[in-house]
Amino acid sequence: MARERLQKLIAAAGLCSRRRAEDLLRAGRIQVNGATARIGDSADPGSDRIAVDGEPLAPAAEPLLLLLNKPVGVLCSCSDPRGRPTVLELLPPELRRGRGLHPIGRLDADSRGALLLTNQGALTLRLSHPRHGHRKLYRVQVAGRPSGATLARWAAGVPLDGQASQPVGVRVLQHSARSTGLELEMGEGRNRQIRRTAQLLGHPVLDLQRIGIGALRLGPLPEGSWRALDRREWDALVAPES
Repeated sequence: MARERLQKLIAAAGLCSRRRAEDLLRAGRIQVNGATARIGDSADPGSDRIAVDGEPLAPAAEPLLLLLNKPVGVLCSCSDPRGRPTVLELLPPELRRGRGLHPIGRLDADSRGALLLTNQGALTLRLSHPRHGHRKLYRVQVAGRPSGATLARWAAGVPLDGQASQPVGVRVLQHSARSTGLELEMGEGRNRQIRRTAQLLGHPVLDLQRIGIGALRLGPLPEGSWRALDRREWDALVAPES
């Protein structure tokens, strides 16, 4: 096998992130063939003996890409110092330990719906970087009944923090006496963008659910449940959107 940087090999084994692996290297806690390794060192996992704190490094974790239906109140994080529930706690123990799984992108704690998790750093970058153009689909319940002019403003892109926003696909799903259901299709995902936009337009969000990422749809997956994506779904996600 080819030689690779130690932090990459450690992250691929699911032990920790590359940044954390660099901390371990600085602390002298990683050895290659019995010698203490340093930042910038590389190794061949097929022939070199790599150890962390004296324990042999496990083989690279099997590549995984999961779709999770995140409930409200769960954080898009691998851990929380305040003890709040995280998305990893919705997975079985065998997936939480030593697999290196982490969420791709975020949904705020008050929102629910489709979230991807993987243990592949390159895939995380590909699916989260704006240049790859993965549009996301949301169902949103807002207070009141937005006028046609208000919906046109939303569709044109409402500036936030002094910066222009991209156009948004807006479709009315239903009206009730006190609220309106909308479907939104967006190509960007700034911090709490939908909630902040709705508030500025005078129609606060009552419920926010992400139902699609690129060509992938949440479908009937129960809230709090997950499933592994098959190769066809994986390939469709990494293919550039037209």
